[in-house]
Amino acid sequence: MKIQKAYTATDVHVAGEAFRIIREAPFIYYQSLQQLEEQFPHEYADVIKFLLNEPRGFAGLNGCLVIPPFSREADAAVVFFTHEGTMPLSYGGAVAVITALLECGQLPPNKSNEYKLETADGIIPLKAVVENNEVVSVELKSEPCQIVQMNIPYKDTHYSLVQADQLYAVFKKSDVPFQLQMEDLPKVQKWGQEVNKALDVKSSIKGAILLDDSLLESGKIKTVTFRRDNFIVRSPGFGSAAACYASLLASGEFSMDQPFRNESIFNSSITIQLAYQSGGSFQFSFNSRGFITGIQTYVLDPTDPLAAGFLLK
Repeated sequence: MKIQKAYTATDVHVAGEAFRIIREAPFIYYQSLQQLEEQFPHEYADVIKFLLNEPRGFAGLNGCLVIPPFSREADAAVVFFTHEGTMPLSYGGAVAVITALLECGQLPPNKSNEYKLETADGIIPLKAVVENNEVVSVELKSEPCQIVQMNIPYKDTHYSLVQADQLYAVFKKSDVPFQLQMEDLPKVQKWGQEVNKALDVKSSIKGAILLDDSLLESGKIKTVTFRRDNFIVRSPGFGSAAACYASLLASGEFSMDQPFRNESIFNSSITIQLAYQSGGSFQFSFNSRGFITGIQTYVLDPTDPLAAGFLLK
């Protein structure tokens, strides 16, 4: 077999959400990380399809391109991308990248456990605790979150608009006749499809969240987040947790300062805590960890009829 393309990638999951991290890609000229991010969807279109599309990937897989940093403050630079193109920031991606760099020996651990990743959105400070050569926890702070609008009518219920890492519509689970559990997944999916269809006119909304806050007093919530393509986010969601927490704080339903957990429909979780509040602006601290699931070399046979791959959603 003659190999036309070959990329070695480290796969990491963070609370169930999968990330494929690459440290090699075709050479192109760029003067800054922002310029690379702008060029990436066009110059790297074939790479995105090759690494994220089936049969090598799947619809929920995220990508991270790690390169040497431009800033002397940072330990590494990263471009986050999905099937649709780049995104300036991914909290889960940052956890995945620092985990892979430390556990694979590409970044030496330091005594302070403090590291910095350079992104197109700026430098992200992280605290990654390493024990016995394994990253056991990663802590990072969110960007400021703001309530855009509360109590927006929808059928017999209402929702809130919250700007976190992106704009979310937050709905309450108490208004639907099913549970956020795997057994009710078909009903959950149907609900998400109906809501996304109803929200079509609001093109700026990037995700719809169904929030179960019935166990809030015991220190946890449960959420399911739908992307606009109806795909369910495979983790509880960092941005989702921030949006829900901000919505609960703004409505006066929650005032605890201690950490609590955001759980997914399959019971993975991340921990979130209020770090700063000023008026209607909130900043949160996340704590999670990543797990390396494999290190593979992906190759392309020039006679492969599925070179560009495909996606089934």
